[in-house]
Amino acid sequence: MSETVQTFEKIEDIEIRLLLEALFHRYHYDFRSYAMSSVRRRLRQAREQLGFPTISAMQERALHDPAMLPQLLRYLTVQVSEMFRDPTYFRAVREKVVPHLKTYPSLKVWIAGCSAGEELYSFVILFREEGLEDRTLFYATDINPEALAQAEAGVYDIDRIRLFTENHRLSGGRTSLSDYYHTGYNRCVFDKSLRRNVVFSDHSLVTDQVFGEMHLVSCRNVMIYFDRALQDRAIGLFRDALPRNGFLGLGAKETLRFSAHEGSFRAFVREEKIYQRTDP
Repeated sequence: MSETVQTFEKIEDIEIRLLLEALFHRYHYDFRSYAMSSVRRRLRQAREQLGFPTISAMQERALHDPAMLPQLLRYLTVQVSEMFRDPTYFRAVREKVVPHLKTYPSLKVWIAGCSAGEELYSFVILFREEGLEDRTLFYATDINPEALAQAEAGVYDIDRIRLFTENHRLSGGRTSLSDYYHTGYNRCVFDKSLRRNVVFSDHSLVTDQVFGEMHLVSCRNVMIYFDRALQDRAIGLFRDALPRNGFLGLGAKETLRFSAHEGSFRAFVREEKIYQRTDP
C-alpha cells in the first residue's frame, strides 16, 4: 500500500469518527461502537451514491440539515432480511422451544433489530400455527424510524414471495403462506391481524435499557456489526430481559463465546445459536 493511500485512509478514518460523533451529539444516534470496517464500507457507499466529495462534506450537511439523517440511517442500519431466514432456525424454535413456551399462560417475545419486519411476521405466523399467538405480546424494535414504519405496514415486493414461501415450508410451516397476505400492484400486503398483538417501538441496543421481561428474545444478524464491547452490552441487555429458562436466538455467524455473559446461558440448540438462560 502506497504512502498516499495510507494517508488518505488515515484522514478518512478521522472524518468517519468525527461524523459519528456529530450524529451522536446532534441526533443522539450512537454508531461509535459499531465495527469500523462495516461503518467505513457503508459510509463510502453513502458518500458515492449521495454525491459528496468527502465524508467531511457529508458531515457538514448532516449537522445543518436534519433531512439528511434518514438518508444516512439507510446506510448505517442493516435492512437486509427475509421471512423465515435460515429455515432450520425457525424449525428448531417450532420443534424445541415452542413446547417449553406452551407451558406459560402468557408470553412476551422481543424481536430486536426488526428491520422491515420480515422476522417479526415469521414469528407471528409460526406462533399462530402453533396456537400461541393469542397469548403472546410481540415487541418489534429498531433504531431506524423508516424501517419501523415499513415493518408496521407489512408491504413487500411480490418478487420476494417465492423465497418467503419456500423458507416457510422448510421451517415446518403448517399452513400456506398465501393465507396471510394479499397481492396487488406488484406488492404483497400481510394481513393486519398479524399486527394485533405487536408493539412497534424505537429502541437502541447501544444506549437504551431493558423495558420488560421476555420469554424469548430473537436478535439475529445485528451484533455482527458491533465491536466486542457493544456485543457484550447487547447480550447483557438480553440476559437482563430474560428470566431463568428464557430463550435467546442469535444469527448464524453470532455466538456467546468470549462474551462476559456466556456463563449465564447454555447452548439449547447449539447448531442454530439458540441459548437458554440458566442462572437465577
